[in-house]
Amino acid sequence: MSISKLLLSAATVIVAASGASAESHLADTSDKQIALSNNYAGNSWRQAMLTSWEEVTGGAVADGIVAAADANTTSENQATEQAAQIQNMILQGYDAIVINAASPTALNGAIKEACSAGVTVVSFDGIVTEPCAWRIAVDFNAMGQKQVEYLSERLPDGGNLLEIRGLAGVFVDDEISAGIHEGVEKFPQFEVVGSVHGDWAQDVAQKAVAGILPSLPEIVGVVTQGGDGYGAAQAFKAAGRDTPLIVLGNRQDEMLWWKEQNEANGYETMSVSIAPGVSTLAFWVAQQILAGEEVPKDLTVPFLTVTQDTLEESLAATPVGSVANANYTLEDAQRVISEAKGAK
Repeated sequence: MSISKLLLSAATVIVAASGASAESHLADTSDKQIALSNNYAGNSWRQAMLTSWEEVTGGAVADGIVAAADANTTSENQATEQAAQIQNMILQGYDAIVINAASPTALNGAIKEACSAGVTVVSFDGIVTEPCAWRIAVDFNAMGQKQVEYLSERLPDGGNLLEIRGLAGVFVDDEISAGIHEGVEKFPQFEVVGSVHGDWAQDVAQKAVAGILPSLPEIVGVVTQGGDGYGAAQAFKAAGRDTPLIVLGNRQDEMLWWKEQNEANGYETMSVSIAPGVSTLAFWVAQQILAGEEVPKDLTVPFLTVTQDTLEESLAATPVGSVANANYTLEDAQRVISEAKGAK
């Protein structure tokens, strides 16, 4: 089974359907222009997200489905810079803006300006709270809770945990962290004794973990957000400490490390993250809205989990330096929209 099939079969929102195709009543969007506003590109997940966007939207432009699908990334994870970027996109005449936001609230003013100018705004991953925008997200809180639940099965006696967070102030970071701490409340045999920000990047995570390790007691598990597991493992190794059970985030380097550790000493864990290709789902949702489709404001997609049983296949399908991924098609987007309508 391919990574794409793994993702789609895991979804409760994406159901098997035959004959799914664009509805004939929808308007032509061949003259419409869609822009991507991305707040950060400093890790493998974001790079894979941008690659997915280019692959899928490039085909859509070549096929005449839309006129343009330009990608733009701010130089820093700053809401003020991204707000200015959005305002420029309004002036440039884009019909829709797909956004991975630096903040769930700080961009709401710029987004409201876009909506008032007739621009469709679809947020994903880092979603926004402005009511006029659409939101596509996984249940990040559940993703955090799932990690602690897994640790409770593997380490029933509990122990001390180290938490590695993502980018400070971003919706995703807040939600996953909240889920982790809710999980610890459900499984009080665990205690989070240290927390650092790894910015979803291996090098940042390694440095942050190395900095805090000397002050920490024995650690039995590391709960993460993606892009940080391999860096954590290297920090523990450099400190001469036993490798704890580290929940990974679907990056190729950490899955390779996991495979090597399993072959050497039977090390087992799990890996979980959102597929970077969610950017392509956001593109198709924006296209469908521009075509006149009625789309619920909130759409949910599943996170992609790699287990010991699926590790080999997931690793084989993931390019070196990238992350396990799946791109979405127009038909996938139509199914997600249909399911969201049915759930209302």
